[in-house]
Amino acid sequence: MTQMTTLEVRKDDLFRTRISERAAPPLKDGEILVKVDRFALTANNITYGVVGEKIGYWKFFPAEEGWGVIPVWGFADVVQSKHPEVKVGERLYGYFPMGTHLVMAPDKVKGERLQDGAAHRAGLPPVYNSYARTRAEAHFDPAMENERMLLFPLYATSFCLYDFLVDNQWFGARQIIIASASSKTAIGLAMAIADDKSAPDLVGLTSAGNLGTVSKLKLYSSVHAYNDIASIDDKAPTVIVDMSGDGKILSALHAHLGENMRYCANVGVTHYEDTQMGPDFIRERSAMFFAPGHIQKRTADWGTGVFEKKAFVFWRDAAVKSRAWLKFEKALGMKGLEAAYNRVLKGEAAPDRGVIVEL
Repeated sequence: MTQMTTLEVRKDDLFRTRISERAAPPLKDGEILVKVDRFALTANNITYGVVGEKIGYWKFFPAEEGWGVIPVWGFADVVQSKHPEVKVGERLYGYFPMGTHLVMAPDKVKGERLQDGAAHRAGLPPVYNSYARTRAEAHFDPAMENERMLLFPLYATSFCLYDFLVDNQWFGARQIIIASASSKTAIGLAMAIADDKSAPDLVGLTSAGNLGTVSKLKLYSSVHAYNDIASIDDKAPTVIVDMSGDGKILSALHAHLGENMRYCANVGVTHYEDTQMGPDFIRERSAMFFAPGHIQKRTADWGTGVFEKKAFVFWRDAAVKSRAWLKFEKALGMKGLEAAYNRVLKGEAAPDRGVIVEL
């Protein structure tokens, strides 16, 4: 009998974890069992946990009351199948639990893709329910599996953000400030903006310890430490793209810019324990950015698949460029996963490192 092992976290305290084991249930007709092989672990996954209740990330892989399973992006192999169109041995890329196995109910099975049609996932964003059948993909490159797991979800968000800013004509800004500029989603966004000659000036905001790393990327016209906000030009109309979720920093930045703070897109939460916004935070010109919502808008604007093709071209090119600075680190097994998760949660993961978990 197959044992399913999962890392669970307390929804109200992400530092509390447990490793849960249970027997895989017998498959019903139309279901498959996949064994999760490898997945990436980034600050993006911590964001899934922080806003899990608000946006619904806890619903993908349900756990006992009070506990949750944080989703990750990775690869899994089909080890059992009661679905006529999905064979044992297929390899899937997509959204999986932090664990060894997942029971899926494939739906809308096509050449390169399928959906997980499990009933509890019916109302969740389609982008998270879609899985690539990698061996059927014309562009599949096994040598880029690490980059695909780690960077594609982040750089897809980067491209969404870039396209969102372009679609809104940069909100009239002459300056874009990216807070938590060392995060990989920030770096992807900076790459996209740096390639656009019509884009406003780009400013990075990061910790003092990451100033050197971020400056070496040569993507920002200037890079500032969090304790040096006063040195940022406060006369230019500005858009803030915030990956940190640090309320104190955002409040100070909003106060510094005043009326020139035209719009603030709140994207991630790399500073998990500092999410309470300060008194100077300008809520009426700030909003959470939800990439699946932007993808759905562009699908309506451009038609099915057009946005995805544009995002893929950007991701592939940006991923290749990222090899100049990005190094991968392995975490092995459930104990290795638990240790790596705690490092990322505490903000101890280096910006030029990417964690790949192998189970």
